[in-house]
Amino acid sequence: MDIGNSSFVTEFILVGLTEYSGIQLPLFFIFLGIYVVTVAGNLGLFTLIGLNSYLHTPMYYFLFNLSCIDLCYSSVITPKLLVNFVSERNTISYAGCMTQLFFYCFFVSAECYVLTAMAYDRYVAICKPLLYMVTMSPQFCTQLAVVIYVGAFIGAWAHTGCMLRLTFCKANTINHYMCEIFPLLELSCTSTHINELVVFIVVGFDVAVPTVTIAVSYTFILTSILRIRSTEGRSKAFSTCSSHIIVVSVFFGSGAFMYLHPSSLLSMDQGKVSTVFYTIVVPMLNPLIYSFRNKEVKVALKKTLSRKIFS
Repeated sequence: MDIGNSSFVTEFILVGLTEYSGIQLPLFFIFLGIYVVTVAGNLGLFTLIGLNSYLHTPMYYFLFNLSCIDLCYSSVITPKLLVNFVSERNTISYAGCMTQLFFYCFFVSAECYVLTAMAYDRYVAICKPLLYMVTMSPQFCTQLAVVIYVGAFIGAWAHTGCMLRLTFCKANTINHYMCEIFPLLELSCTSTHINELVVFIVVGFDVAVPTVTIAVSYTFILTSILRIRSTEGRSKAFSTCSSHIIVVSVFFGSGAFMYLHPSSLLSMDQGKVSTVFYTIVVPMLNPLIYSFRNKEVKVALKKTLSRKIFS
């Protein structure tokens, strides 16, 4: 597609998080620290899974994918935000903006689907333990991963393709720190009805399918756990799900807080602050949650460090 013919605007100006110059430098160091922890945590987690063969199970296969997604997800947004904190003029090219929008949508959708696959994995492990290795075979997990990424690609391209067909005439100031769908739609000088319909369909699907699947999975899981007579057995079953439940609650909870509210109750500035948690803080929290609450990950970390020290 010839980008030059689809828009009169060659670059956008990002308003950023705040107009107060006095707090730009402190914010730079805060978000730099968050990004360093995010990169180190996710790199460490999927390296740990790759180096320890006994973690090569369906559960950790999807956790490996989740770490890769979180690392890429954060890298799409945070580096540009850091540059904007120390730049006098916060601009992004038209092509760069559309690229950021595509990968933002892609990784958000992929994370939704991976968390859904992890819920199904826990359902099979607890409700059908004798069939677990047959049901969650390597071939099935690979096929599920392909479906996840193809589905995320289709959704991201639907958003980006519809955005590319819009014309941006003179207004080029995005009231956000990233190229997000709704702030971009506000700048268009052509009709955005198709875009809004695509957002309704794609986002509705991305929210409804994972939510229903996760809710049904944990309903069956809870029913199975309550049937376990021993307290130790119930505790062990709960512990295998606790990390995933926390991650799902944080991810979907922060997303719901950002999107599921009347527009009159949340200003654009407040919306940007809530988006920070959803897009930047959550990718940092996921590896920390799985590291601190998962015994197998902690054991693998100790063994890996021991091997490195003695070698």
